[in-house]
Amino acid sequence: MLPNSQVVKVGIAQMDIAREPATIRTSGLGSCVGVVLYDESRKLAGLVHVMLPDSSLNRTPQINEAKFADTGVVAMAELLKRSGAVRLKAKIAGGAQMFQFTSDKDSMRIGPRNVEAVKEQLRKLAIQLVAEDTGGNSGRTIEFDPTTSILHIRTVNQGVTQL
Repeated sequence: MLPNSQVVKVGIAQMDIAREPATIRTSGLGSCVGVVLYDESRKLAGLVHVMLPDSSLNRTPQINEAKFADTGVVAMAELLKRSGAVRLKAKIAGGAQMFQFTSDKDSMRIGPRNVEAVKEQLRKLAIQLVAEDTGGNSGRTIEFDPTTSILHIRTVNQGVTQL
């Protein structure tokens, strides 16, 4: 997306950090939510690719913190603070409803539930949500530039936008 040779790539249910001049990117955001936490003054950013809203949905003995909104956002904030971040802000994207269901069951609304869970964690941590591109029914790829604090979002069949 950006002509930068230093790109930190974050996979599904993973998290990582980047400092300028590197950028940080994740793809495959359907119902998943990409949560970017960043410190403008330190030119430092972290990205967590959240798959599910709540770690109570975990089905294995060990938990992958990055997989869930309730654990991933907290873990990313802690990692950034240990790396020197002082004042965190957030930008988020994803949380699409990728498939149409005839059921009104809440369990089928993974995208919207992920967005709600991420926002709840940001509120609990008192991290300002600066911008979001969530919902809809199209997948996204996002790339954040810690130098400019711009989030580039490529949405399937809709081109690129910036937040």
